[in-house]
Amino acid sequence: MRAANPEPTTELEYHSDFQLLIAVLLSAQTTDKAVNLATRKFFPKHGTPKGLLALGEAKLSDHLKTLGLYKTKTKNALATCTLLLEQHAGKVPQNREALEALPGVGRKTANVVLNTAFGQPTIAVDTHIFRVSNRTKIAPGKDVVAVEKGLEKFVAPEFKLNVHHWLILHGRYICVARTPKCPQCGIADLCEYRPKTKA
Repeated sequence: MRAANPEPTTELEYHSDFQLLIAVLLSAQTTDKAVNLATRKFFPKHGTPKGLLALGEAKLSDHLKTLGLYKTKTKNALATCTLLLEQHAGKVPQNREALEALPGVGRKTANVVLNTAFGQPTIAVDTHIFRVSNRTKIAPGKDVVAVEKGLEKFVAPEFKLNVHHWLILHGRYICVARTPKCPQCGIADLCEYRPKTKA
């Protein structure tokens, strides 16, 4: 995977740590493509905590209405802006505890921000990574925390920074949910998934 994509990164569009945090917060149960279409409407002029608060709930909600759970995401994004300004001088904190204390930020979102914004070797397990890890048997687990712990245990340190990007992209484009594209897979020979597709 490293040979095919030496410097993988998120497909979310952002220009600051704050914008990445908001984009990841918005991406729950929504595609990165849909999030990008929404954030392009307000990030250029309102892509800071003060900017989003100035935009206000009604206008932000209107920008986000194409996303699932947009009303909750609007409230969480604005509440997060308030806490960032009140407790962190408007900056995104670089530790898990502080990130997970922000409204709408769970373990997966915190891991993405710590990894992508701050270069920490965290592994964010989303639906794609969960599927790939279980299907290939690289790190099987009954829930996302079990898969995350399995990957942390078995992935060599030199790959930990990028492994979640590789696995997300692999799950998004090759090891897809319904009919995995096994003939196009660069790790098919290492995969323990038995009912491989032929074409």
